[in-house]
Amino acid sequence: MSKYAQPTRRPAVVTGASSGIGAATALTLAAAGFPVALGARRTDRCEDVAGRVREAGGEAVVHALDLTDPSSVETFAEKVTAELGDVEVVVSNAGAVGPGTIHEVDTERFARELDLNIVGAHRLVRAFVPAMVERRRGDLVFVSSDVAVRPRPFMSSYAAGKCGLEGLAHAMQMELEGTGVRASIVRPGPTWSEMGTDWDVDEAAFVLDQWVRFGLARHPHFLKPTAIADAIATVVSAPRGVHLSLIEVNPEAPLEDR
Repeated sequence: MSKYAQPTRRPAVVTGASSGIGAATALTLAAAGFPVALGARRTDRCEDVAGRVREAGGEAVVHALDLTDPSSVETFAEKVTAELGDVEVVVSNAGAVGPGTIHEVDTERFARELDLNIVGAHRLVRAFVPAMVERRRGDLVFVSSDVAVRPRPFMSSYAAGKCGLEGLAHAMQMELEGTGVRASIVRPGPTWSEMGTDWDVDEAAFVLDQWVRFGLARHPHFLKPTAIADAIATVVSAPRGVHLSLIEVNPEAPLEDR
């Protein structure tokens, strides 16, 4: 096998796979021939997605995963590897966002959200990347957000978390150079998902109004999760010797009236 060869079987892990971008990514990768391991706390929702994969002839397994719990991450990695074999692709997608004014947000809540958005990603890295480095191949994709470079008000921990996540990813890109392991960032713009659906309706409306006030919502279109999933599939399917290190995906504006 040449130094740039890919194995024909490439098991992929997707976190936050119970809905939204994670669920769409699991379906897209499975359709492209990747055996997929779905991880989330809501395993019943993951089983629904896995069922769709199997009905289409793909291979999928589901295991509970709480990225804020080190033992949960370790157990998940052990079970997935035992069932699917060496993991070739890891998509770090889990995240949480809550509204609030930064100086009024409870510090414990702020810390919990950062723990999931940054430290949870590191737990995932520790669980899978050492074996990738040893095999001298693998793909790690961090699902970020455009808030990392264009922070939105009243989403303080999410903006801080995604900014920190990208810093972690960029540092890893330099550290992994020459190992055969590619660390990449996919940075979505506004996307329809279940994230934020648990917010108070009035509070959510206020936050969206502030996006407009500060010029952070130039038009009303949002991405579908499949657009992000397609970008992720493109990143991990790039031929060896090519590193798609950062892809930013934004919704196209509506056509202007003439």
